[in-house]
Parts: sequence; structure tokens; C-alpha cells
Amino acid sequence: MEQDFHPERFNEFWQEVAIMRRLHHPNIVLFMGVVTQPPNLSIVTEYLSRGSLFRLLHKPGPKEVLNVRGRLRMAFDVVCDFGLSRLKANTFLSSKSLAGTPQWMAPEVLNDEPSNEKSDVYSFGVILWELVTLQEPWSYLNAPQVVAAVGYRHKRLEIPRDINRQLAALMEACWEHESWKRPSFASIMESLKPLICGDSSMD
Repeated sequence: MEQDFHPERFNEFWQEVAIMRRLHHPNIVLFMGVVTQPPNLSIVTEYLSRGSLFRLLHKPGPKEVLNVRGRLRMAFDVVCDFGLSRLKANTFLSSKSLAGTPQWMAPEVLNDEPSNEKSDVYSFGVILWELVTLQEPWSYLNAPQVVAAVGYRHKRLEIPRDINRQLAALMEACWEHESWKRPSFASIMESLKPLICGDSSMD
């Protein structure tokens, strides 16, 4: 795999390493080491026997399909992960080093504009949509088309009509074009709690 060894990308790589070395949480993959010899620059983590969240959602085994509340608990864990990632100015998802994954990026990140925690809120909204619908975001578009649709034409993922109204409203709030209008992660956690605990109908 061809890697970008521009000095800015190299510095971002080491910032990522520094953060991962300090993070110890059951919901975050454990940092094991780093390969620093080009062209194999890479981060080594613990082995995940069940694979990534993406695999669990889109290529699950026969006993791995969770119900809606189970997937919302996963969403709640993701919010916790984002909170822990605030140890640096740009979290893993909002980082410009993640070239090639525009499906989860906020418009301001795609447009190479300043980003902050609210950019991560947008990304979380995409993950929430993914967890609820079990669909891959923008699967019918290639990367440049996603950049054009989200970054320039202000398009958003289509929310199915049968989705719980509170969840739909939360997704839409996370996808506000003006980042300051998006909710905080603390607010998102409060919105998810009644849905997870069964205090609100999932119909």
C-alpha cells in the first residue's frame, strides 16, 4: 500500500501514536506498538477476534446480529470513545490523515476548513445512522462524489421513515451544516439513555 510521507502526515502519525499510548479503556483497542520504518509505517494494536465495528455491522456471523437497543448501546460506547479522544485537538475521525474515508467526515473537514469537536459530532451521526440502518453510508457513491455531495451540495444521508422519531431527530441535529448548531456529546448521551433503557418506544 502506497503511503503519504509528507512531513505533515508524518507528524500526525506520531501524534496519533502519542495519544493511543495514553488511552486505556475497555471500549478502545489497546495500543501494542509501532512500525516506524518506511514504507511500512503502521500502528500495531491488540487482535480483535470479532473484527472491526464495520465488519460486525456489514458482515456479521450467524450469532453476531444485535437488536436495535444493543446497537444503541454500541453507539453510547462510541460517544464515550469520542470523549476520551478529546486529548488532542482533532480526534481520529476528524483528522485529515484519514484520507479515503469521506463517508464519515463532516463538510468542514471535507472542505479542508477548521474542525473541532462538533466535526466529530457529525461523524458520530453517520455512525449512529449506520448502527440503526445496518447500511453502509453513501455506498452508491465513490469518494470524490461523497466529497461533492456532502461538502459542496450539503447532501445528507436519507433516514428511513420507520426509524424512531427521536433517533431521526438526533441524526439530523448531528448533521447540521453549521457546526455550532450540532449538539454536544454530553447532550447526545442524555438523548440516548432513555432509548437504551427502554423508557422510550423504539417503534
